[in-house]
Order: sequence, then C-alpha cells, then structure tokens
Amino acid sequence: RLREAGAVILGKANMTEWANFMTEGMPNGYSSRGGQVLNPYGPGRLDVGGSSSGTGAAVAASLATVGIGTETFGSILNPSSKNGLVGIKPTVGLISRSGIIPISHVQDTAGPMARCVEDAAILLGVLTGVDERDPATWRSEGFYYKDYTQFLDKDGLRGRRIGIPLDDCDKLDREKALVRVAQEALKDLGATVVDISADCPERWASKSLIYEFKPAINAYLSGLAPHVPVHSLKELIEFNKEHPYEMLRYGQTVFLASEATSGTLTEPEYIRMRARDNFLARERGIDFLLDKYGLDALVYPGIGCTMLSARAGYPAIAVPVGVTEENQPVSITFTSRAWTEPLLLAMAYAFEKATCFRKPPVLD
Repeated sequence: RLREAGAVILGKANMTEWANFMTEGMPNGYSSRGGQVLNPYGPGRLDVGGSSSGTGAAVAASLATVGIGTETFGSILNPSSKNGLVGIKPTVGLISRSGIIPISHVQDTAGPMARCVEDAAILLGVLTGVDERDPATWRSEGFYYKDYTQFLDKDGLRGRRIGIPLDDCDKLDREKALVRVAQEALKDLGATVVDISADCPERWASKSLIYEFKPAINAYLSGLAPHVPVHSLKELIEFNKEHPYEMLRYGQTVFLASEATSGTLTEPEYIRMRARDNFLARERGIDFLLDKYGLDALVYPGIGCTMLSARAGYPAIAVPVGVTEENQPVSITFTSRAWTEPLLLAMAYAFEKATCFRKPPVLD
C-alpha cells in the first residue's frame, strides 16, 4: 500500500527485541541483532522508549518523513512520546496485521509515527482498509477512510468536552508544568476541560498476552521457509539456549512463561482474564468515563492511557507538549471510543497548530 501510494521505503528500523515480549528487564530499544537504539534528544542518556524505538528515533532525527510502529501495549505511544512525535495507535482492525510478527490477536496493531499530525493522518489513510488475510479488519468496513486529512480542523477542540484524570496529573513530577500548560491550551481553544476521577481500575495485573502469544507466534513461525532454523516457540527457545552469547543477554523469561501454556486459549484462567481485561478497559474503563462525565474524549498526561486503550483495542493519539529541563520530550494522549480516529485527529490537529510545542532535537 505504501508503494502504491508513491512512498519511498528507506529501510527497516531496529526495535526492542521481539517487541519487548521476550523477557523482563530488557532496555527499550535493545536487540541482539541491531544493538541499542539511542534517543536523539539525549543519546545514551535519555530513554528512547519502545518497542518501536528505531522508528521513533529515526523520524525524530528527520532521517525519514514518517514511519510505522507496531503496538500491543504502548509500543507506538511510548516511543512517540519519548522522541517528541505524533503517534497514532488506531482501533484494532483499522490496519491489517498481515505479515507482522504477532503477540496478541486482540491487541496487535500497526500505526503511523510522524513529526506532525498532518503527516500522521496522511500515512493513516494509506494504511487502512479491509484485508482478507486479517479477519480483524473485516470489522472496519464502513469505519475506515482513505483520506484522514479531511478531518484536520483548527477548531477541532471548540465545544468539545475533554476529561483529564486528576490521579495521573498528581503522579507527575518534572512533566507537571508542561501538562498544566497543555490543559490551559485546551481551554483556550474552546474545549471544556473536566477534572475527572478515574474511578475505573486503570492498572491491573493480567497474563492474557502470555496465553495469546504462543498460538500466534507458532502460527507465524510454522509458515516460514524450511531453511529457517525455527518453526515454533519451543524451537525458538532452544535456538536461544544454543546461542546464549548472542541471544540471551537479558534472558527469555516471557518466552518460557508462554511456552508453559497449552497454546489453545482454552484455559479457564485465560478466558476469565481476557473477559476481565475487555470489561475493565471498555465497559468499566473508557466507555464508562466518557458516559459518566458526558465527554467526547479523554486526555491523559504522558501516555497514561496506554493500558486502557491497548486492552480495549481503542484508538489513541500522542501529541508533543515540549521537553523537560533534562530535554526529555513529553506528550499528552487523546483517546476515545472505537473508530473515533476522525474526532481524535481533529482535536490533536487543533492542539498542535495552536501550540507548536514540539521542539526538534539538536543533532551534533
């Protein structure tokens, strides 16, 4: 689709190994194949975010106009925020996952990363559409557009009701001043800002992804060519054990935990967890807050809505609000119900155009 639209593909970017689903404690941006991705705002000093780290760093450093990240649990929003970019995590099913190494059939998606909302909107339109190879996209019929720039509106915030969770703001330290300025900007642009109590469970433990990874990765690996040395998660684990110096610098605890499951998604614990995740993120999460306070969208400081939007499969857009004294970029994130990308883009565009908060990195 990119080539058909006339895009020039410059290359593939490094990322946190296995989309940060191999082990615990692996640094953002590290892979045994590509090494460590550095944040252009503070190479070797600042967190580059992950797992789509290379895309974030490359686009922030203007090595490419736009890039594509993938996300299961924050892997577009996080590196976009850390690298001063606009990142769109779309509704699951808006963009095909065909060909993407999977983690979860429920949460996986690809999405644009760019230096401005307009570029991200252009790329989003190129990527959307029904794909027979990905059943999740069948749900997008009637909801996707091929031109999202039509929704970019400098008055996109006027008359909108925006909820900002007080709990997340209170947890901020160095970023608090930037977020407060962003809140005032939302008001100046005609939005009604409602301080809300996120009285839905924002963060809860779940192992749904551990269960979902095994059947997904086994299906992917089994389709690889015969000369490839691994065709299942079990074989991948053994391959890593045979090459510990190259492959196991940080271990493979997540791989091992996933391999210990049946791979059938029939365990009662998994069924309960996935149902709970969906309920807490949707009916008791984003939908609940929007309905309770009569809101058009939620705006979280930083990437505070990552868990909710990821588990709900709902869209979210990160937009820069400046940098801290340490030169670490900071963002706010707009999120709302499924298929509300046009609404979120209108609000994000209005905010970006009025504030111009993004500061490019100074490269030596």
